[in-house]
Amino acid sequence: MPPLARFVAFAVLLGIAGCARQSTPPAAPIGITHTAPSGLSPELQSEVAEARDLDSLPPVTPHGHATIDHSGRKQAGRASFYADRFADKKMADGHRMSPDTIAAASKTLPLGTVAEVTNLENGRSARVQVEDRGPFIDGRVVDVTPKVAHQLGMMRRGVAPVVVKPIAVPQPDGAVKLGAGAAGLSPQEMKAATRQSRALAGGAETERASAQ
Repeated sequence: MPPLARFVAFAVLLGIAGCARQSTPPAAPIGITHTAPSGLSPELQSEVAEARDLDSLPPVTPHGHATIDHSGRKQAGRASFYADRFADKKMADGHRMSPDTIAAASKTLPLGTVAEVTNLENGRSARVQVEDRGPFIDGRVVDVTPKVAHQLGMMRRGVAPVVVKPIAVPQPDGAVKLGAGAAGLSPQEMKAATRQSRALAGGAETERASAQ
């Protein structure tokens, strides 16, 4: 092939390759992530972004008579579980404690909070709903039912180091806020937890009002 013909053919091939490269979307830069999943309403996108910010913060450990924490931030400490003598006892929200439920006690999380508890010794997690107050022992952040304790693998020792991630947290104005535990959930799971929290918080208010 004459030199000029070879040059023309080579230039045509370069042009075709360039077009092919331009039609491929550029890859996202490494280390850059979306603040929230696409397809969500602007309000929910903002809540998910805040939940992820909360999840990136180190956990706090409530001490003494700490105030109720509506922030949705993670908590760290030790978990224990209800002894048999507490079965059928009335909890702070007015319900009776049943060992076969996922009820939990917290000193600082609002009643009606839905949260995830993770045992740091074995990595096992369980979902709980805060319906009671306690445990009133320094360093402990949550009391769980025997059912939850079994799920966490802490029945034999009785206590375990845990991280508590609030998923849905009732607010003083009646709203429900997403917490750190919502960061890795699907939109459907977030909405289900929010409905669960709202129903629990509403039930707690009804119980307290009828008791007065």
